[in-house]
Amino acid sequence: MDRPHRLLGQILKDKNLIDESQIRQALSMQRDKGGAIGKIFVDMGWITEEEVLCALGEQFGMEIVNLDALDIQPDIIQKVPVAMANIYRVIPVTFKEDVLTIAMADPMNIQVLDDLRLMLHCDVKGAVSNEEQIQRAIEKYYSDAKETIDSLLVDLADEGLAEIQEAKEGYNLDDASRMAESPPVIKLLNLILMQAIKDKGSDIHFEPFERDFKIRYRVDGVLYEMMPPPLHLAMALISRIKVMSNLDISETRLPQDGRIELTIGGRPVDLRVSTLPTMFGESCVMRILDRTVVNLDLESVGLRERDLESMRRFIAKPNGIVLVTGPTGSGKTTTLYSALNEANKVEIKIITTEDPVEYDINGIMQCQVNQGVGLTYAAALRSILRQDPNKILVGEIRDKETAGIAIEAALTGHLVFSTLHTNDAPGSIARLVDMGIEPFLIAATLEGVIAQRLVRRICNNCKIEYSPQLEEVLELGLQPEDLGGKRFAYGKGCNNCNKTGYRGRTALFEIMIATDSIRQAILDRASTDKVREFSREQGMRTLRESGLLAIFDGITTIEEVVRETLF
Repeated sequence: MDRPHRLLGQILKDKNLIDESQIRQALSMQRDKGGAIGKIFVDMGWITEEEVLCALGEQFGMEIVNLDALDIQPDIIQKVPVAMANIYRVIPVTFKEDVLTIAMADPMNIQVLDDLRLMLHCDVKGAVSNEEQIQRAIEKYYSDAKETIDSLLVDLADEGLAEIQEAKEGYNLDDASRMAESPPVIKLLNLILMQAIKDKGSDIHFEPFERDFKIRYRVDGVLYEMMPPPLHLAMALISRIKVMSNLDISETRLPQDGRIELTIGGRPVDLRVSTLPTMFGESCVMRILDRTVVNLDLESVGLRERDLESMRRFIAKPNGIVLVTGPTGSGKTTTLYSALNEANKVEIKIITTEDPVEYDINGIMQCQVNQGVGLTYAAALRSILRQDPNKILVGEIRDKETAGIAIEAALTGHLVFSTLHTNDAPGSIARLVDMGIEPFLIAATLEGVIAQRLVRRICNNCKIEYSPQLEEVLELGLQPEDLGGKRFAYGKGCNNCNKTGYRGRTALFEIMIATDSIRQAILDRASTDKVREFSREQGMRTLRESGLLAIFDGITTIEEVVRETLF
């Protein structure tokens, strides 16, 4: 039986580098803010990074290596491909007696050693370094090395793909399990993930068809196709994904959902996996939740100054309902998370019920809906009301029952945030009435509705200003005299934006504030057009008008605004 590792704090204490009170203080900070305990010791200035590395080496029985002081031979470096070094954050150091020693920043990640043994066909031993040294070493030794999906597919032809091709006819569980653990398949999937995350992709689609197997990934809301692997790799890749996400590899007739937590390129990445049986095999979509890409700051979501003030007034309300509307993928969740993040204070209790919980926010209680065991939005919301919250997030109002409990929560002194699927802000009133909610309840509880769309931002690296043609101006519903000499912009396309002319996205907002006249219109069962008219009279800026301001500011293009908004 293995002897349990001694705690890092205890090792440092035994070396008289820190004392018990410092350990307690660091543990308290770790509970509040997260992070590695060793890094907290260093950040507080109590010990040096070298002292933490020595303690980690002692804790895990590994040697400590200073990569900056080493000159590693090219034949050693070649034993670990560039994609593998980037994904696993490792550097090969020595190769003696068929044992490869690799330097790693996280000695607790034993899975890395197991994966490398499988893929490199040799025994692998770990050594301790730090993240900064490993990054410098990758830049130094792999600066000219580039591994692409096409080159990998060519290289893999000699590494066992023939065996996978032979097993492609029919479905055999033993074949599927063997292929899922095949080094070529692991290498290929790792490279696909690395490519999508490097390009800031949000989803990866694995799609088997009758004669080919497509892999596409979504960047800034648009799908791009990768180099298609051979058709016979479809079952192998999807089996590998199912193994990683703890799904039933033998079940190919029913949809399944799972989750994978990875560290890629030194960044924690959460992957939500969904499989769907199709005519030609299982289709699989991976949603990439990269916490380092999403900035949950209300000032960074794209709100203009006036809209930001309105949003902060909503957040400060003691009770009521605030709705965010828009189609799937329009950034509703990010806006709500940013609002909750701003409201997240010690004196305020916030509870969410979501399907699924996309990002963990420290200090907020988050509950995941589970339809299989009867934990619906409505059931979760009833229980949440007994947890003494101040503010509540309901992931989505889908039916009369959920809407009714949300209104009950608002009437009993809670501020409720939720989402709804409507085309614009005024349309949310009709949607709630269609669900069976009485207008007097809507008028009594609704504080505001935020409609939003995402548009791609022009790449700052290749932005070019130009004077628009008459047809472009008319397409926006404007006349040439409305422009007042304003110039528009577009992206020419460069390496920074993958030749698309766009880099990143921003949101367009339409914020309807429930004023007295709006509440009266709701009580009078006024049409959506009438509610819209009242809102515009009181200063509501429509989605199209927000889009025009973004065009005039050189943030986005006419094509993006026309595609996402209506007159």
